[in-house]
Amino acid sequence: MYRRSLVFLLSAVCFIALVDGPRVNAAASDGREQSILGIQQLIEKKDLTGARRLLAESIKNFPNDAGFDNLLGVIEAEENHYAAAEKAFEVAIQRDSKLTNAYLNLGRLYQENQGQDSDALAKARKVYEQLISYDPANREANYQSASLYLQNGKYQESLLHLSRLPADTRRSAQALSIECADYAGLADRQRADQIALRMMKATDLSEDDVSVIAPFLHGANRDDITIMLLEKLQEGQPLSPSLQHSLGLAYEATGKLSEARSTLERYVTHGNLSVPTLIELARVAHEQKDYRGSLGYLAHARDLEPNNAPVHYSFGMVCLDLELIAEARNSFEKAVTLQPDNASYNYAMGSVSALSRDPSDAIPYFEEYLKLKPNDARGKLALGAALFRAKDYDAAIPWLTEAAHNSDTAAAGHYYLGSLALQESRLDDAVTELQLAVRENPNYTDALAELGHYYLLRKNYSESETQLRRALEIEPDHFSANFYLLTLYTRTSDPRREAQAKRYDELQKLREQKTVEVLRMVEVRPFENP
Repeated sequence: MYRRSLVFLLSAVCFIALVDGPRVNAAASDGREQSILGIQQLIEKKDLTGARRLLAESIKNFPNDAGFDNLLGVIEAEENHYAAAEKAFEVAIQRDSKLTNAYLNLGRLYQENQGQDSDALAKARKVYEQLISYDPANREANYQSASLYLQNGKYQESLLHLSRLPADTRRSAQALSIECADYAGLADRQRADQIALRMMKATDLSEDDVSVIAPFLHGANRDDITIMLLEKLQEGQPLSPSLQHSLGLAYEATGKLSEARSTLERYVTHGNLSVPTLIELARVAHEQKDYRGSLGYLAHARDLEPNNAPVHYSFGMVCLDLELIAEARNSFEKAVTLQPDNASYNYAMGSVSALSRDPSDAIPYFEEYLKLKPNDARGKLALGAALFRAKDYDAAIPWLTEAAHNSDTAAAGHYYLGSLALQESRLDDAVTELQLAVRENPNYTDALAELGHYYLLRKNYSESETQLRRALEIEPDHFSANFYLLTLYTRTSDPRREAQAKRYDELQKLREQKTVEVLRMVEVRPFENP
């Protein structure tokens, strides 16, 4: 981030062209000033070749003149010669340690080139500190230092530099914006709100003042201030497209989803259609639980960029919300094909493959996931569960055991080990594992249902009904719990058997391709960065 300057710059020049400099005799001074004026005019006209030629002639007449080194830095900066500009400004400062404009130009150069120099911002801070050491009240140096400290999260240091600005400068919206962001960063809501109100009343409030601090306000969870300021600006004239976009995202961050969607829609329809904006709209629609609307945006994004793997992945995830399993599988398959080394894509593909007629289809994807994330407990659980469904119990046990030993997956690991023990009629092992699962998660309906099944096998019908009732209180439509309860009523000739049979038939019709247990495993949500 580079904050625009508080000082007046040449209209066509990004940097400050020095006029003052070393003392020379009157005649020489006139010649020097004429040369500087001529170079400035050429720079303003963008005739940098002519400016460089005149500068070379001037240096012959005024060697070792820091002012001309500064002008050389301006020309190099205008031609995007970062290293050469840096060297020229440094030479100017070496020749005249109090050449203020050279410090300001060097600081500005660093701020504008932080993308190609990872140390640029630290260098800029150092340059401004050097200037302030001999000119403590310098407005530009203090202002830019405040901006740099804000970027570095040093809010108190930023406020200290703001406090050194003249009163009239501190009242400007430009300075108030940094102060507002500083207090937001310090979680001082009251002061941040007070400064924001002063910004709204400032006659010089501009889009730049808001756009520069919006990311910091977002990081401090103060998007409400961004909304307040942008809505104020919007009263005077329509916002620029970029700020309309920022307003839409700020609405989303504060939970104003209808406003967010309509604002982002306007942004898109005014010539800003792109895959990223469609993904943003899809995300907002998804937050509204308008899953079909979300799919519509993603389908448009997919049409624009058919080889965009994240779009296919997000499309598949929303398909799961709509229980469109086949469509989800096709989308995940496309994502994996495009990016075979993406762990999340392999995990999602494995999860939906586990719903196929052959659960073993899921195994290669979970194995690939574990190659990419070998220490991930969730992946071990998923592979163990897939092997369990494929009835490869011997291969499943080691993975499920590892999952049971991890706190994040312990409940599910014990559940699968207990279910596997029931399959093999190891009833004592089964009850131990299932009880451990319920201990880890008292509301684990799958484990409660299998405990009911265990007691049913043991012919402890009272305890079986207790466990099954607990499961159905939590999840009335739980398929296995309803089946086991029907079995219990049938064995005990319970008069409730007929009603339970009707209930079970209804669930069978609803179930078809839906397998809630497996869908729960797909925990990576769309619109995140997988």
